[in-house]
Amino acid sequence: MSEFQTYKNDLTKSRVVETDIEKALSTLAQGDILVNIERFAFTANNVTYGAAGNTIGYWKFFPATDNASDEWGCLPVWGFAEITASKVDGLTVGERIYGYFPPSDFLVMSPIKVSDARFMDGVTHRAELPAVYNNYLRLAAEPNYDQSMDNIRALLNPLHVTSFCLCDSLQEESYYGAEQVLVLSASSKTAIGMAQGLADDDGAPTIVGITSRANYDFVQSLGCYRKIVCYDELDAINNSKPTVMVDMAGNRAVLGALHGPLGDNMLSCVSVGMTHWETLADNDPMAAQINRGRSSFFFAPAHVQKRIGDWGQDGFNQRTGAFMMTRMQQSADWMRVEEVSGFDDFSKVYDDVVVGKMNPNEGIVVLTS
Repeated sequence: MSEFQTYKNDLTKSRVVETDIEKALSTLAQGDILVNIERFAFTANNVTYGAAGNTIGYWKFFPATDNASDEWGCLPVWGFAEITASKVDGLTVGERIYGYFPPSDFLVMSPIKVSDARFMDGVTHRAELPAVYNNYLRLAAEPNYDQSMDNIRALLNPLHVTSFCLCDSLQEESYYGAEQVLVLSASSKTAIGMAQGLADDDGAPTIVGITSRANYDFVQSLGCYRKIVCYDELDAINNSKPTVMVDMAGNRAVLGALHGPLGDNMLSCVSVGMTHWETLADNDPMAAQINRGRSSFFFAPAHVQKRIGDWGQDGFNQRTGAFMMTRMQQSADWMRVEEVSGFDDFSKVYDDVVVGKMNPNEGIVVLTS
């Protein structure tokens, strides 16, 4: 059995480590289950987990095997698994679940708060981490569950929860009074979901997608951006309009090139992703122009917990479910899923994704066996 690991201080480095499932099975404690991870999605969102791994704690969810130096980590992924051993009443062998996993063949879990619909992993080291990541859905109890949608769900659900939260947060703030919303890395799947959601809001400001010239035609074909601007023509942006910026990339040079000319018209810059994690050092000349006082990092789990408090779990699920169902239906028009079998083949794909070499209309799903 295998586990895919990433070097914490250089995300371009990875390795595959052998794991011992027989030992895990023989030492399985009362109250634990062992699940075989069937498949998981890998997107730029997972790269963000690595870039923010130390500051937010993403490396802590799934401690890496054979890692005495603590230099290696497991990038969390979203996917599907089957229970193959259980010492928990009510959770039976053969049941399938959806949730947050390591890029590995198996995982030992300690379920708590077990209901017909879900449970939490109560393993001690995850108790201090955001609760939204510790919830697992029991698919047998899910109304209208469609297994044929597993790949799309693994790819888009985590991203579109963030998309939903971004839409909801901007709407709650009345868009800060902005007349335009600039979306950096407009071809990213989280950006697309957000832009599609905002396009449904008649009261939304003008949504401007900012993308590379190579992705211009794709972004234009989506129909959710009122205007599209390439990175090499940022001077085409109307800097006289009050502006909110949603940044999916974390490229400080680009941020500085936008913040500077906007001046006081830059009302708020919400940072979501870090796909350009290699530019995060404070050594870009343009970084000095970033208005840090009006910049903030958007942590979707915190917004999720806030809305669960406001609406209740069922109310939150109802709203997000409707949002994500619409987005998944829209994705059928543009997204192509590529399945990758095994960790050796995934290693080759990983090398491209981690440096941003991936077509925006593609989604990677890794089959572990």
